[in-house]
Amino acid sequence: MPMLSGFDLFVLIFVVLIVLTLFAGVKTVPQGYEWTVVRFNKYTRTLSPGLSVIVPFIDRIGSKVNMMEQVMDVPSQEVITKDNATITVDGVAFYQVFDAARSSYEVANLTSAILNLTTTNIRTVMGSMDLDQLLSHRDEINERLLHVVDAAAANWGLKVNRIEIKDIVPPADLVEAMGRQMKAERVKRALVLEAEGQRQSEILRAEGAKQSQILEAEGRREAAFRDAEARERLAEAEAVATRMVSEAVAQGDLNALNYFIADKYVKALESLASAPNQRVLVLPVEATAILGSLAGVSELFTSAQAARDSRAAAPARSTGPTVGGGGSLVPSS
Repeated sequence: MPMLSGFDLFVLIFVVLIVLTLFAGVKTVPQGYEWTVVRFNKYTRTLSPGLSVIVPFIDRIGSKVNMMEQVMDVPSQEVITKDNATITVDGVAFYQVFDAARSSYEVANLTSAILNLTTTNIRTVMGSMDLDQLLSHRDEINERLLHVVDAAAANWGLKVNRIEIKDIVPPADLVEAMGRQMKAERVKRALVLEAEGQRQSEILRAEGAKQSQILEAEGRREAAFRDAEARERLAEAEAVATRMVSEAVAQGDLNALNYFIADKYVKALESLASAPNQRVLVLPVEATAILGSLAGVSELFTSAQAARDSRAAAPARSTGPTVGGGGSLVPSS
């Protein structure tokens, strides 16, 4: 193996030095990360994602900070509520670093600091509330925790985006009591709804009966009004007939009176004969009286016909006979 000359050895050392210089001075930062640069253990600047150059052998990379949103599990812990109920709670926190230098040099252990801050505030916030409030106001708990933890962690160069309470586990005996209470509440609600339904049903039935009685009373009133009107018309007709019979009697015509009496007599016999339980009809007067009345009716019709014929012939005598086309006498109508 040939011995290297002094020049060759110099060139080799120079090349190695160049390679080491490039390796120490050129840095490639991956996407989602930022690197801090320190010079003599003092922070100088932050490298963004991509290719960057630092002063070799003088500057060095201090911290490689993950700038993406990260999730951290909050382990289970026991919390004593305001009403002295011991419950077990766990959760999860989402945070994102926005200042790599402050997250690296403002706090010694960022993850541990966030975890301790979150667990402490969980005990503080949930310990100030009753068990019923914890179980029914989970969104309010998350909001209060986020507000407190985010304000405390702002100096560390990070943003706490969300804190979610995953599980709230009460003691077994308390869970059993809550179950009985829930069952009693549901039974109570069912009974109240059933009573309310019966009440509404009774009200509706009473309203229906009321309307029915009102309509029935209105029907009776209308029927009575119409019956009274019919009796009034009948009385008027009776009065007119009586007056006409009285006038006929006053003029010496007894046939009208016979007709009137016969009409009443026949209507009375018709009523007696049409009774539903009538099987035997007993005439209170002699049958010849009825025949005599009917004879009077016949005479009444005869006299009425003669009177109408005389009234029809009177205008013909006053106007005289009319000579037709054939030369015969035709009475005027």
